[in-house]
Amino acid sequence: MKPRVLSGVQPSGNLHIGNYLGALKNWVKIQYDYESIFCIVDLHAITVYQSPEELRAKILELTALFLAAGIDPKHSAIVAQSTVHGHAELAWLLTCVTPEGWLYRMTQYKAKSEAQETIGAGILLYPVLMAADILIYQANVVPVGEDQKQHLELARDIAQRFNSLYGETFVMPETRLPAVGARVMGLDDPEKKMSKSEKGSGHAVALLDPPNVIRKKIMRATTDSNPAVSFENMGPGVRNLLAIFQAFGDWTDDQMKRHFEGMRYGDLKKQVAEMVAASLEPLQQRYREITADPGYVDRILAEGCERVSPIANSTVNLAKRRMGIYTRS
Repeated sequence: MKPRVLSGVQPSGNLHIGNYLGALKNWVKIQYDYESIFCIVDLHAITVYQSPEELRAKILELTALFLAAGIDPKHSAIVAQSTVHGHAELAWLLTCVTPEGWLYRMTQYKAKSEAQETIGAGILLYPVLMAADILIYQANVVPVGEDQKQHLELARDIAQRFNSLYGETFVMPETRLPAVGARVMGLDDPEKKMSKSEKGSGHAVALLDPPNVIRKKIMRATTDSNPAVSFENMGPGVRNLLAIFQAFGDWTDDQMKRHFEGMRYGDLKKQVAEMVAASLEPLQQRYREITADPGYVDRILAEGCERVSPIANSTVNLAKRRMGIYTRS
């Protein structure tokens, strides 16, 4: 029996090349090695206000992009988190065994609470919901980026605490993270990871950006004061552009150095832009084909929910019985 893998993405902002190279491309590659579940985590998205109409549209868009990127719905379940009611129910059960201090120590909570005068309680409880997402499917492996590693460790702590209080209930997800793809930085600020939440138009290349927009964004990307590429003296902006090219082109380090050493930045940007535009064209074409059938994405989400609900229901009922909560036999 194959181990189970779970990962997810929030349906907010625009999915960009950092999401693709850092996560989606890797999911496509590993999906057949596992029993794979990929979630559109819409309950996480509403920890901050979302336009209801835009959120519904983004859930469908994100599902279509998963499919266009190569997630195979015949093998992998694609699930809208909120359609499996056990996510929210298990999150409450886990909240009741999670010490408050564990949540206040989360670095993302600290950063967000310091940046705003008031935040919703969902920001504090977000890591417990993430733990529920993982534990409800008894996931063995959770391929997350370094920025989510603390949340994964918390999920393990919560599972261990629940198991010690009520008996063996949850599989402990692995702390070993599978290899992830390239870490793509912002085009406008190469010291910061490319993010869906950044508002600047020159920050990220979205997966659905047309070629002319891709070229415009990359041609405006931050570089440094040197006139040409030097592998011995390279600023973060140039390093980021080269990393993007290499990740899309699957070039070796030697190929990169031979081709780009001494190249002027204008030519570098043109070649990166052409590589990105050409690489995204097949994905964008598949996306157009997928969305041409207005009911197809809905069917995929319904099938995903139907496939994983028995696992989720079994886990929630087991947790409730362990805690002494009444369940119908």
